[in-house]
Amino acid sequence: MQTVTPVWVGNRGTIKDYPNFSAAQDASTIRNAIKGAGTDEKALISILTARSNAQRQLIAKEYRAITGKELKDDLKGDLSGNFERVMVSLVMTPALFDAKQLRKTMKGAGTKEHALIEILASRTSKQIKEIAQAYYTAYGKNLSDDIRSDTHGDFENALLILAEGGRDENPKVDGQLAKKDAQVLYNAGEKKWGTDENAFIQILCLRSPPQLKLTFEEYKNNSGKSIEDSIAGEMSGHLEDLLLAIVKCVNNTPAFLAEKLHRALKGAGTDELTLTRIMVSRSEIDLLDIRTEYKKLTGHSLYSAIQSDTCGDYEATLLKICGGED
Repeated sequence: MQTVTPVWVGNRGTIKDYPNFSAAQDASTIRNAIKGAGTDEKALISILTARSNAQRQLIAKEYRAITGKELKDDLKGDLSGNFERVMVSLVMTPALFDAKQLRKTMKGAGTKEHALIEILASRTSKQIKEIAQAYYTAYGKNLSDDIRSDTHGDFENALLILAEGGRDENPKVDGQLAKKDAQVLYNAGEKKWGTDENAFIQILCLRSPPQLKLTFEEYKNNSGKSIEDSIAGEMSGHLEDLLLAIVKCVNNTPAFLAEKLHRALKGAGTDELTLTRIMVSRSEIDLLDIRTEYKKLTGHSLYSAIQSDTCGDYEATLLKICGGED
């Protein structure tokens, strides 16, 4: 059985372990909800959105024991559309869910860079190592090899460094190193004709978030410009998008993801893939903070945006994951 390690659980999620949990009882209720003529969607939603991912893995194991079938396969066979996708997402481990999202961004025609950037910029090194392992287990290929065959140039180099999970995670900061890195970044960009992209990539993809925060402050003191303004002025294309995403995540990951949700929800059509991905993947990490940032950014709650932009069982599921009105 796949297990969920603590690297996927934060203290600002909307979904927690369910008290008095019984995997056998839940599996039996789900089986009854699925078998027969009609599906009891309400029963499925009420169980799967109110159990932690670790508990859902235990339900899936019990389900296999009593039915001889995989829960995710039965959900796929019984449900459809966005509702099916969100329910199947909930029963995958977080590492496998991210691995599948990355695979989707790369296979088929055209690479969906925005999803690739969002995942690799916002996950920790430990999470990325688990994603790479899940990717290999699911597809028999290395994540790095697929990135290589689907991207190129400096953008590819930066993604490969991130995909190795080599970012320093030491919470201690080094003031001297921050000064030195700030100077290296200044020399690599603002100070010279042309940009040394590699210097930006090495520092932004390998230093710890607290270290980078200090480096960005030093950079502003040195150059009088924010690192974002320099990147936007010096870079272009997907590399610019990736480096700006890293800066945003270093400063405030929930705000970065709130902005992504706002983009997914505003305008003519809803980007359900992004909406599902962020709601599911952050539900046990920092969705409470994302809700706060969303309201700060847009002036209205994430809950109300989901209500006005989605419908049916899909809406009901997302509202449960969202966990409340702000």
